[in-house]
Amino acid sequence: VQLQASGGGLVQAGESLRLSCEVSRRTASNNGMAWFRQPPRKEREFVAGINWRGGGTGYADSVKGRFTISRDNAKSTMTLQMTNLKPEDTALYYCAVARKSFYSERLAEYAYWGQGTQVTVSS
Repeated sequence: VQLQASGGGLVQAGESLRLSCEVSRRTASNNGMAWFRQPPRKEREFVAGINWRGGGTGYADSVKGRFTISRDNAKSTMTLQMTNLKPEDTALYYCAVARKSFYSERLAEYAYWGQGTQVTVSS
């Protein structure tokens, strides 16, 4: 399984970005998926997750109400709509496929990772 993340860029505070993740194999539609991010000089952290059917989602407290995760299993894609971006959202964003059908906030629960896409928010 290969993942390709895209959509990052440089924006000003308050603006929006939409990240996309393409998955090489449709079998990943049976697995939970998530977005993580790694700010400069910090640990990788959970941002948002979605279950295999898309019916269950979860968000980090820091992004609730601003970010929306979704997936299209027919197209083997996952997206992260980010609005009202803040400088503290600056990070390298990764998409990941979970080992099971449900997402998790734990990095160890993910079997496959994309290469990351950089999001930089200026104040």
